[in-house]
Amino acid sequence: MTDTLDDIREEYAFLEGDDRYRLLVDLGRSLEPMPDALKTDATLVRGCSASVWVYPTVADDGTLHFLADSNAAITKGIIALVLLTVQDRAPAAILATNIEGELAPFELKAQLSSNRTQGIPNMIALIRETAQRYAG
Repeated sequence: MTDTLDDIREEYAFLEGDDRYRLLVDLGRSLEPMPDALKTDATLVRGCSASVWVYPTVADDGTLHFLADSNAAITKGIIALVLLTVQDRAPAAILATNIEGELAPFELKAQLSSNRTQGIPNMIALIRETAQRYAG
């Protein structure tokens, strides 16, 4: 993903309905591939209508990098948005990030069905729990 969250937010604001949906699907296609071997019960995010897997890695500098995937195209786009708020950041910086606030301008609950957005809090909680674990 080369666009920043601000770039995507700006583009999203100019779009409507179906075009916003397509932007999210395209964003999901830009996710770094997650090896199938990492898609296990241990990396599965609970409470999502689609299957969502999140796997954290720690870089040498202590920043967290998340691999994530879903079996649903629109869900992959939502994952990509969430990751743009936290990817390759220090655990303390992730904990200090208001992820929900960063996502608020996208009005995901208004744009998508409740089935598509119900797992977002669980994914955010998992990311925060991971950051907390590595924050020491």
